[in-house]
Order: sequence, then structure tokens, then C-alpha cells
Amino acid sequence: MKTEMTPPTTPSGESGGEFAQRFSATRRGARLARLLAVQQLLDWGVTETDAAELVVAELASNAVTHGRLPGRDFELRLTPAGDHVRVEVSDARGEREPAPDPYPDEHGYGLHLVGALATAWGVKSRSVGKTVWATVRV
Repeated sequence: MKTEMTPPTTPSGESGGEFAQRFSATRRGARLARLLAVQQLLDWGVTETDAAELVVAELASNAVTHGRLPGRDFELRLTPAGDHVRVEVSDARGEREPAPDPYPDEHGYGLHLVGALATAWGVKSRSVGKTVWATVRV
């Protein structure tokens, strides 16, 4: 039996739409989130995807490393806004808010990288879990 998937893009006016997709909270899910984010940016006509790709990779990696609860997915949402894209990654662990590691050594550079690449970033609570967001110039 052949099934067809509907694209995860939802049109929303002149902004070019919004991309929202849930992924398994695994390394493979984080990788797929990064790959699909790049493809969506290219579909929107964005040619310089490096900064947004790295931000998605870091936030998705954090979601599966620190925000994972067994049986719960994480969600990636991309919203274009002029020369920026808003990246949101939501996970199920609301009690674990991210903070840049003040003394990174072999690990702990991820949020420093997000802070350097994004024009702004932050965390907002949800009824279940949290959303880490970043605005990236594209």
C-alpha cells in the first residue's frame, strides 16, 4: 500500500508560509530536522543557509540531549520574516531551561554559537515543556 505524505509547509500569506514538523527525540531526528530546515529555506529562495542551519542543528541537538522525555517528540518551526527567519525548537522538558555554559571546555559551546549567529534568542514556557527560539538573518 502506497501512502503519500502531505508537505509540512502551511501557507500564511505573503511571508512565504511557515514550516512546522515533529521529529523523534533522537540524534537521527535532530539530523533530519537540520536537513529539512535547509531544504525549506532553499524552497523559500534563501541562498545563504549556513547560520540558520547551525542554529537549527544546535537547538535540535539540545532538545534531544537535554529536553528529551521517553515517548515524546520535539518540534521544529521556521517562520520567515523579511530578511530573518525565526527558528523555534520545542521539547517536553520545561524544567530544564537552557543557559550558556560559563566555562565551556570540550562541550558547552552550542548556545554561545547560537548567541553569535542569532540577532536574538530566548526561551518561552509552554503548557508542556518549553520552546527555545532564535531569530537569524538570512
